[in-house]
Amino acid sequence: MSESHYIGRFAPSPSGELHFGSLIAALGSYLQARARLGKWRVRIEDIDPPREVPGAADSILRQLEYYGLHWDGEVLWQSRRHDAYRERLAWLSEQGLSYNCTCTRARIQHVGGVYDGHCRTLNLGPQNAAVRLKQRSPVTHFTDLLSGEIHADARLAREDFIIHRRDGLFAYNLAVVVDDHFQGVTEIVRGADLVEPTVRQIALYHQFGWTAPDYIHLPLAVNEHGHKLSKQNHAPALPDGDPRPVLIDALRFLNQNIISEWQDLSTDELLKMATANWTLRAVPKIQHSQMRCAEL
Repeated sequence: MSESHYIGRFAPSPSGELHFGSLIAALGSYLQARARLGKWRVRIEDIDPPREVPGAADSILRQLEYYGLHWDGEVLWQSRRHDAYRERLAWLSEQGLSYNCTCTRARIQHVGGVYDGHCRTLNLGPQNAAVRLKQRSPVTHFTDLLSGEIHADARLAREDFIIHRRDGLFAYNLAVVVDDHFQGVTEIVRGADLVEPTVRQIALYHQFGWTAPDYIHLPLAVNEHGHKLSKQNHAPALPDGDPRPVLIDALRFLNQNIISEWQDLSTDELLKMATANWTLRAVPKIQHSQMRCAEL
């Protein structure tokens, strides 16, 4: 792959403002794209209105600009991409690669917590039903460009996962794959909490006949209790003061070589120096305990 064809992205959900953990993912993906002389896109993943905070999307974009993380091209909003998701759902249905499912969470928990394909051959209608992908070539492992070979929970990897929710909302895995393909993303740099969905997303790429991007999963920032910094855990928003000390802290977290003179540079100059000195192999490899995602 030519470096000039590199396209990376940062894709936050507007469920709250960015925090230090978010900054690590944004900064890591930004520096990897800039060091590869590529493009860095921003996408707002606003397809789950019940979880979204009014005004959060605008705040996220302001925070990125305030911290000097300027993106290329226009922001892509998932809320404006419903027709594309419907088109892909229709294609999967026409190919016999999906089916309707009325199983409840309670039933799935009763059978061990992993969906057992109960509705696969029932030919159910769409009423009060989710849509599941019919897994024909599940992916159980992949190569992470930072941490090497990563193996997923085989039971989860083989599960027929939901691509359209019972409540009518489009599932995360479907929207992510459709949009990354649409934007031409060649490499995804994101947090280790998204390792588990990666095998599902690669499997969906295969079902569509598309080439999957490369993946890099960064280590997670945690609080004093060892829990990852997240909006759900009420991690404090990025401060409004001088962004340079926070950027330097994030660079240190990513184990980059920090030169003391950098603290006297402007934010843009600091990021240029960080790009010039970016070393992916110095970033700590992710730990198995961080390879979990609460919602797939």
